[in-house]
Formats: sequence, structure tokens, C-alpha cells
Amino acid sequence: MSRSPSIVPEEDTYLVLDDFGPLGRAWRATRTTLVRNLLDGQYEDPVRIIAFNTAEGWSRDVTVEIADEVRRRFIENDAPASLLRFLDAANRH
Repeated sequence: MSRSPSIVPEEDTYLVLDDFGPLGRAWRATRTTLVRNLLDGQYEDPVRIIAFNTAEGWSRDVTVEIADEVRRRFIENDAPASLLRFLDAANRH
């Protein structure tokens, strides 16, 4: 009997809570390019980041860890305003 492929991701997935101002907030999923997307300004106004791995059965808030990783990689002069707000908010977390 052949086995169907699993629909459960076997890698970590990240959900970014993005604030679209008057339009509201929405969760946006990503897997491998989260830090690059933050540095490139792909998020309107990131508020919080949650990581999860359903295959391993865990989830947790990784906002501060991601902010620390971004700080190690970015040049402040080239950072989008939304990223600077995210880093500032993560410092207060």
C-alpha cells in the first residue's frame, strides 16, 4: 500500500503579524526568507512573529530572537522605517 504525502510541513514555519493601519492586521506565513524579507521591507508594519513546527509539535513567540538576528545583519541607514519600528518594539518586549 502506497503512502500519501503528508500535508504537514516538516520545517519551521513563521507567522508574521503585519499591521496594515486602517485596513487592520493579518498573519502572513513564510518559511525560509523571513529575515531577508524583513530587511527588504516586505512587511508593512511587523508587530509579532510566531514560529511553529507541526511535525515536532511546538510553537512559540520568536519576535525578540528574530529582531536580534535582524540587528546583526542590517545597516541602519538602509533599513525601512517599518523595520526600525519593529526593532524598537522588540526591545521593549
